Amino acid sequence: MKTIEVFDPAMCCSTGVCGPSIDPALVRFAADLDWIAAHGVPVERFNLGQQPGAFAEREIVSAALREKGEQCLPLVLADGQVVSEGVYPSRVELAGWAGIEQPAVIYTKAINELVAIGAAIASNCEPCLEYHVGLARELGVLDEEIAHAVTTARRVKETPARSILKAADELLGARVEPKVAKSLPLVDSKGGCCGGGKAKPAETTQPDSSSCC
Repeated sequence: MKTIEVFDPAMCCSTGVCGPSIDPALVRFAADLDWIAAHGVPVERFNLGQQPGAFAEREIVSAALREKGEQCLPLVLADGQVVSEGVYPSRVELAGWAGIEQPAVIYTKAINELVAIGAAIASNCEPCLEYHVGLARELGVLDEEIAHAVTTARRVKETPARSILKAADELLGARVEPKVAKSLPLVDSKGGCCGGGKAKPAETTQPDSSSCC
């Protein structure tokens, strides 16, 4: 099992996971390092802003800095050899370099299509829905599984609508039917029912067929 060393650019703390604006990549990488450490991999991490001596003492690191500048950071070493520079590697890459069993990749092409189907439902995009359902079927996804994705998307999509209606009911104190709506439908200046035009009585102005209500 190899030792993993990470030489970070200057950051405000040892992991960079602090302050009002946190880089998601740093959060993910910190979790990945914790994961390989939990599997018994020795992990060391050095911050250029707080531990410049560690960069100067390691010839392979100082040479990279002389040649490429701070663009080579973060620099990742496995048993003293450079395995990555300039980017934060994935958990799978860290596991491979450390010599431990790599985690299974669960985000497959089929899952990607189920996610896209959910997004199509949320965005009311019928062509998108038809396209991604077709791709999912080509990948062997069962209609029952697609139906599960659609059901989940519907639940997520409809929850805010139910919440706002509940909030309206609570503000009113009870369910109250707006009796005025039957005698005075609101019509905007262009004939739509939800626009910003001046409201007019039904006997003088009737909504046309394009009205949304």
